[in-house]
Amino acid sequence: MKKSALVTIIGLVAFSASFASNAQAQLKIGTIDMQKVFTSYYKTHDAEDKLKEAQKAYKDELDQRMDDYKKNLDVINKLNEEMNKPELSGAAKDQKAQERDAKISETKGLEKEISDFRQQRERQIQDQLKRMRDGIVDEIMKVVDDQVKAQNYDIVFDKSGFSANNIVPVLLYSKDSYDFSDSVITKLNANRPLGSVSPAPVQQKPATSANTPATTVKPAGDLSKKPR
Repeated sequence: MKKSALVTIIGLVAFSASFASNAQAQLKIGTIDMQKVFTSYYKTHDAEDKLKEAQKAYKDELDQRMDDYKKNLDVINKLNEEMNKPELSGAAKDQKAQERDAKISETKGLEKEISDFRQQRERQIQDQLKRMRDGIVDEIMKVVDDQVKAQNYDIVFDKSGFSANNIVPVLLYSKDSYDFSDSVITKLNANRPLGSVSPAPVQQKPATSANTPATTVKPAGDLSKKPR
């Protein structure tokens, strides 16, 4: 009885090993570095150029509004100084006070306009970033899907993916022969315009005083980073 059970167990183990081996042999596995593909696609760089143009236009207009705001502050400070002159008559001081109060009211209005302008334009740029990124990802996924079907892959892993802790890669090792990233990149860039180059990063200026509206333009995000 024991011998019969042992033979049965050995048979089951052998069958399981054989089944797993056959299943593995039938599976065609591929890997792709989506981060590499995303950053190597020429449309990613074109989108970055357009995004930086939008940010520059936003910053130029913001700087102009800030100049007007600071000029108003200078006028208010000057009126305060004139009001404190001892030789000034009471009526003249009252007149200066009225001018100052009117300028303060105008400046508060400018401050609100600047705040509203910043929120609106930054939201617009973020929306532009999302539209561009989503469009690029859709185009990449179409090419990937076409190649997966053409090569009859059963499973494809993203080599650039990370686990939940964002420290350990999901795919720890794979043979280079499984990787078809370059094939996807070649297909995506087949119609790349001549002379198209990667744009240089734009440096952002630091914020100034906490007592005035911030003049820096918040980066809309790094388009070259693959969305997760």
